[in-house]
Amino acid sequence: MRLAIVALLSSIILLSLPGNSALSQPLQKVTLSYSSSGITSIEFFIAKEKKFFQEEGLEPLLIQMSANTAIAAGVTGELTGLSSIGSAIRAIQRGAPLRVVSVSLRRPIFWLVSRPEYKTIKDLKGKVLATATIGGSQHTAAKKMISLGGLDPDKDLTTIAGGEEARHLQAMVSNTVQVAAISPPWVLLARDKYKMNVLDNAVDKYASIQNGLAVGVKMLQEKPDLVKKLLRAKAKAARYFESNEREMSEMLAKMWNTDVPTALESYRLTKPAFTVNGIPSDEELKEYLALDAQILKLAAPVPPSAVFDFTMQREVNKELGVR
Repeated sequence: MRLAIVALLSSIILLSLPGNSALSQPLQKVTLSYSSSGITSIEFFIAKEKKFFQEEGLEPLLIQMSANTAIAAGVTGELTGLSSIGSAIRAIQRGAPLRVVSVSLRRPIFWLVSRPEYKTIKDLKGKVLATATIGGSQHTAAKKMISLGGLDPDKDLTTIAGGEEARHLQAMVSNTVQVAAISPPWVLLARDKYKMNVLDNAVDKYASIQNGLAVGVKMLQEKPDLVKKLLRAKAKAARYFESNEREMSEMLAKMWNTDVPTALESYRLTKPAFTVNGIPSDEELKEYLALDAQILKLAAPVPPSAVFDFTMQREVNKELGVR
C-alpha cells in the first residue's frame, strides 16, 4: 500500500514539472514546403533540428517542391505553409488567397555563375540559362544581373525551367546549360571545384522578399493559433541562425555534405540578407512590390496590406524579446 502511494505521488510530481504536460501531448502534424536545399530555407531546418517545432507542439514534415506546386497546395490547404514567398507574392497579386506572415530574406542571395569559357555577361549571348521557376526569385535575379551586363535576358538567352540549384550546377558541368543564378553553397562549389566564373551578385542590386512563410487566408482566419506556433518556431530558428556562427557552419556542412570552411563562407556571405525579426522595412516592401508591378505589367503596385500580414509576427517578437 505504501509503495503504491509513493508511486502515485511520484507520478503526480513528474506530471507537474514544467514542460512535461506539453511533451505528453500528441504533436500536431504540419506540412511545410521548401524549394531549395541551399541556405534560403535554413530556418525550417534549424527549427526541426533544434526541436523548436516540437517545443510548440508541432511535428513538421518538410517537403521539397517547386514554387508553383507549393502555391497550388497552399491554396487548397494541402500545405500548412510554404517558404517560397517570392512566387507566392506574385500569385497573391493575381488573386490567390494567400498571405505572407513572415519574411526571412530581404535581399536576393544569388550569384550569376557561368562555365569557365565565358568570362563576361556579354559572352553569354545565345547561351542557355537554367532556373527553377519562370518569373520566380531566382529567375528575377538572373534577369536583373544579365540586363545590367548589357544583354536582354528574354531575347539574347534561352531560359529553361526545372529542378533546383544543385541540378543547375550539374547541368553547367555537363554543358547542358551555360549559366545560372545560384546561391551558396553551390556558387562556392562552382567557383572552387569546377573553376567556373562568378560574373555578378544580386545582393546589393535590389530588395527581394525571397523566402519566409506564407499561409492560406482561410488558415490564417480559422487557425490563428497554429500559425502563431509556426511563427514562434521560425523566430527561434532565426535567432539561433543570427547568434551561432560556429554551430551553424557545422550544421550547414553536415546538411550539404561539404567542408566547414565552405559552409562558413556561405553563412557569412548570406547572413546580411536575412531579417532577424521576420519583418522587412516599409521601404523594402514598397520597392519589391514596385518591381513586381513592372514585371507583371500592373497599372500600379499592390499595397503591402493586400500581400503581407505581420500582426502575429509582431506578437511573437514581443513575446520572445526579438527586436
